[in-house]
Amino acid sequence: MKPTQVLLESLQQPTSAITYRLRVALREMYPEHTLFETEDSDFYLPPFARAGLCELEVHNDCAQAFGYEYNHEKGCFYQRECHNWYRIGWEGHEFEVALVSYNEAYRTHKAHFIITPQQEVAQKFFLAVTQWNAEAREEVWVFNEACWSKSKELYRSIQSANLNNLVLPGGLKEEIHKDLTQFLSSRDMYERYGVPWKRGVLFVGSPGNGKTHSIKALVNDLKIPTLYVKSFQAQHSTDQANIAKVFKRARTMTPCLLVLEDLDSLLTAKNRSFFLNELDGFAANTGIITLATTNHPDRLDPAIVDRPSRFDRKYHFELPALTERLTFIELWVSNWEPEMRPTEEGLEAVAMATDGFSFAYLKETLVSALMRWINLPQGSGMDAVLVEQCHLLRGQMSSMAEQSESPPSDGMGQRGPWSWMQKEEE
Repeated sequence: MKPTQVLLESLQQPTSAITYRLRVALREMYPEHTLFETEDSDFYLPPFARAGLCELEVHNDCAQAFGYEYNHEKGCFYQRECHNWYRIGWEGHEFEVALVSYNEAYRTHKAHFIITPQQEVAQKFFLAVTQWNAEAREEVWVFNEACWSKSKELYRSIQSANLNNLVLPGGLKEEIHKDLTQFLSSRDMYERYGVPWKRGVLFVGSPGNGKTHSIKALVNDLKIPTLYVKSFQAQHSTDQANIAKVFKRARTMTPCLLVLEDLDSLLTAKNRSFFLNELDGFAANTGIITLATTNHPDRLDPAIVDRPSRFDRKYHFELPALTERLTFIELWVSNWEPEMRPTEEGLEAVAMATDGFSFAYLKETLVSALMRWINLPQGSGMDAVLVEQCHLLRGQMSSMAEQSESPPSDGMGQRGPWSWMQKEEE
């Protein structure tokens, strides 16, 4: 029987019997071979082959089947593998892999069968593929709609953030960096004294005061795998199941950074207890740095905020004082062309005029002043433009504050896709 016929006959069965029918057919075709069956999502062959780690070709008697889906966030189509039968060459071994996929209960099932005379070869090949696919190579793991995916775009979007261009009050930046770098280098000491080697960090503060920029800078500096949770909610999966998936993945990638931005919006009354069990239950979270942020600590349960074993480090991001505002402004204008830059007196005047501004509003002041300056007659001074923009933006802040009891919006109030990577206000 040809591969195409075997796959078609299997797919004609009820969904509950598809993999069983394929398994029976394969045993009849290859009575002397071993069948290694897996539905592990990390067992994905095309990228492994594109990296030159194995030879991959479609069986001569198999008609390939691919589907296409549109990624609205990236604005492009991507190819989805459906049913295939491959010939594999790997480390001197030759064998075959059959793949069948089908939908059941709003979930896509993919069953791979590694067909080889040697069970040991199948096991080693499976481990090689899944471990390679689980690694993040200049990528960020993103959890959304009950699934993990890797994003090179997100990784590239944070490359401009570093500790050198991060402005925070006092020694906050140095304190956070020292805490996490010492934690990562102290596993032996933790184990020697019987202390769980894990860390929970909570960034607290109103929007626009450096929380997001700090995360980006830490991702670049720590050089460990980063996992970002966009949402625990999904249409056809429970929050509890998704929380379990998140921590299960994190435990396989340690040491790693697990980012939970806007924690108060991720947790609900229904999923909070399960989240706490995963964060601080029986399962060991060895090597996981759980880094969460919140603009509204009052919305978090005291069991999360106050219990040390969960988030044992809390850092508060306050509005920048005069010194931080001046440093931030100087850093920004240092990249401007000489004719655009304000005078020293102008810099100090802007720093004085922006009392109560977040870093987000400081950036908006500078960018809007720059755009206005470009449209003015050549030779116009930047000092007056900056001060005028300060007063204009302060008026907007007052108007927004009157309309809402919450702190002024930084323009990023919605948790859009990849919000923590794309926020520019911090």
